Amino acid sequence: MQTINMRQMKKNQSGTIKAISASGELGRRIRDMGLVPGTEIRIMGRAPLYDPVALRTIGFTLTLRNKEADYIQVEVEA
Repeated sequence: MQTINMRQMKKNQSGTIKAISASGELGRRIRDMGLVPGTEIRIMGRAPLYDPVALRTIGFTLTLRNKEADYIQVEVEA
């Protein structure tokens, strides 16, 4: 297993959130969306210019901008 930030993940790649490094309002907003350590996610796809990223987690699809995805560390299969 290796830990990468969410922006580096590829389409259909799955992983488990290990840490959120954002603080303040952005950190709270990310956690309020259900993205907390231990949550399993799968990248569904990206917009044509690679921003935003769509991910599937706990029964719904969510999109994040790359600058938000940079704060999320994910453990993936090597």
